[in-house]
Amino acid sequence: MLHTNTIEIIKSTVPVLEKHGKDITTRFYQLMFSNHPELLHIFNHANQRHGRQQTALANAVYAAAAHIDNLEAIIPVVKQIGHKHRALGIKPEHYPIVGENLLASIKDVLGSAATDEIINAWAEAYSVIAGAFIGVEKEMYTEAKEQPGGWEGFKNFVVFRKVKESEVITSFYLKPEDGKEIASYQAGQYLTVKVQPEDSEYTHIRHYSLSNAPGQEYYRISVKREEHGVVSSYLHNDVQEGDCLLVSPPAGDFVLEKNEIPAVLISGGVGLTPMVSMLHTIVEQQPNREVFFIHGAYNSQVHALKDEVAHLASVHEQVKNFVVYSNPTEEDRKAMNFDKEGFIDLAWLKSIIANNQADFYFCGPVPFMKIMYRALKKWNVQAENIHFEFFGPASELEEVPVTVQ
Repeated sequence: MLHTNTIEIIKSTVPVLEKHGKDITTRFYQLMFSNHPELLHIFNHANQRHGRQQTALANAVYAAAAHIDNLEAIIPVVKQIGHKHRALGIKPEHYPIVGENLLASIKDVLGSAATDEIINAWAEAYSVIAGAFIGVEKEMYTEAKEQPGGWEGFKNFVVFRKVKESEVITSFYLKPEDGKEIASYQAGQYLTVKVQPEDSEYTHIRHYSLSNAPGQEYYRISVKREEHGVVSSYLHNDVQEGDCLLVSPPAGDFVLEKNEIPAVLISGGVGLTPMVSMLHTIVEQQPNREVFFIHGAYNSQVHALKDEVAHLASVHEQVKNFVVYSNPTEEDRKAMNFDKEGFIDLAWLKSIIANNQADFYFCGPVPFMKIMYRALKKWNVQAENIHFEFFGPASELEEVPVTVQ
């Protein structure tokens, strides 16, 4: 338990963190990687360059400070981050390193305003917060290892099939090299892959959503080739059938929940991958549950898994399948293989879904997710019926005003 005086001091720093949080976390990563370059084998360098990791950490630190007198309130965030930490291989011994560099960063950025009293209070608070993370992650490590088909850390999986799904997305089918059974997972979860391209000094770790239903003898991930993506380019260009990838057990808290009300699965771009897993799971396990599969893409050339989803809709009456292209090709127009030109918006959602009494899941680029979130809030969808997943560090969906039509 934290001393009352410590809680008061931490609370008093909340406005400062709101103003200088990203400066502090930017400095934190600079210091930590300078002092411990071995951690560059774990962290996503691209997220560092783009500032997403710094922002996510700043938000987490701010939330911890704001709820320091009721840390139970941030347990969902702790668990969400814990899933990623377990998948990456973050261990208890990493937390003192983080604490030391975080406190040094607060001193560097705030200067004389960071009094000994404030630094000591934050040291005490960090110890408690770190303890919460370590406790949650310990349970996750145990569960990942001891579940049927589970394992510890990363192990080799063979790419036994590689399928080009669109101009930018390729699926990889994976079986364990040791021939043993694999751990099951919940629809919506992800696999974590570790690679080291020949021209790279460091290993690189990425999370990729599982794109088929649980219960198979293999895993499938469907990966978008990013323009400057070190790992995605390596997977697309260099990894061939018969090659091995290092993989840690499935993880993630964005999962399909069993419910009787309709499920609305909304995706943009490669955000459809967890939605396809959810769609397969619903038709297999809840044959009477109505499900709307709504996907937005640039056009058919980059629309992955389209035939797979269309087939499910053709053989399962419960599935309503909708395609939205923002820039359809002439061939798309001739074939009329989409339902709406432009973007997914609230007025159109209301025209295809009877009411807001449904479970809404959405995933895609951050601007797309902001629009979906605002649309659902404007439609008065209950908070417990709104579920979403970020590819990469979490962002704040309400930080920038977004116009919803």
